[in-house]
Amino acid sequence: MSGPHRTGVRPSADPRTATLTVRVGGELDDACGAELIAVVVAHLTGPAPPCAVRLDFRDLAGVDRLGLAALLMVRRHSSAAHAVLHLDNRPPFLERLLHRTDVLGHLTAAGAEAERSGPGG
Repeated sequence: MSGPHRTGVRPSADPRTATLTVRVGGELDDACGAELIAVVVAHLTGPAPPCAVRLDFRDLAGVDRLGLAALLMVRRHSSAAHAVLHLDNRPPFLERLLHRTDVLGHLTAAGAEAERSGPGG
């Protein structure tokens, strides 16, 4: 084993850049996925919603099918709020999963779509 992984979801909002960064650590499963969705939705529907949502996976240890579903829900909410979604520091196992399930383009296309349409749609 490669050492302890930080677990859970740790959000950090930067009002200067209108960016929400969420570090996702440990296992992205049902519990962590639900927490991730709740955190992102709370920020997107708050008084100063971000224009960009960055998910940082540097501490990610694993992901299951419910974690993958959570990523799709985050994409859905981000896209609806016209926020660009970024998937940062993807470990090789996540990269393989996203390609194997053919959702990487879907997740990252949401950001490009939001950039083109802007807040007014």
